[in-house]
Amino acid sequence: MNKKIAFAAAIAAGIVASVGSARADDLVFTLKNATNSTLERFYTSPNGVDDWEDDVFGQDVLEPGQSVKITIADGRRVCNYDMRFEFTEDSDLDTTEDTQDLCKMGSYTIHE
Repeated sequence: MNKKIAFAAAIAAGIVASVGSARADDLVFTLKNATNSTLERFYTSPNGVDDWEDDVFGQDVLEPGQSVKITIADGRRVCNYDMRFEFTEDSDLDTTEDTQDLCKMGSYTIHE
């Protein structure tokens, strides 16, 4: 009977460890808007992927001077992400793209 309990405990510990490691793979950084324009849409995708993933902001925007915590919880074990920044139509800023190693970054600031 003790062997069954020990086996069940080992299985449960393995499940907890795998859930914990999945969370550890999430990329978290702060995005800062240091421009004078409203950042309307923000897209990311792993470097080398041809299509942009969904707009990270959804219905939200990032106003000038504001910052927001971004979590990329896509389950991938990559660090290099392409980023696309789209500003409101009345902005004088063009759409901007950049590639960064997000594993090494605690924050990213978009400048004019």
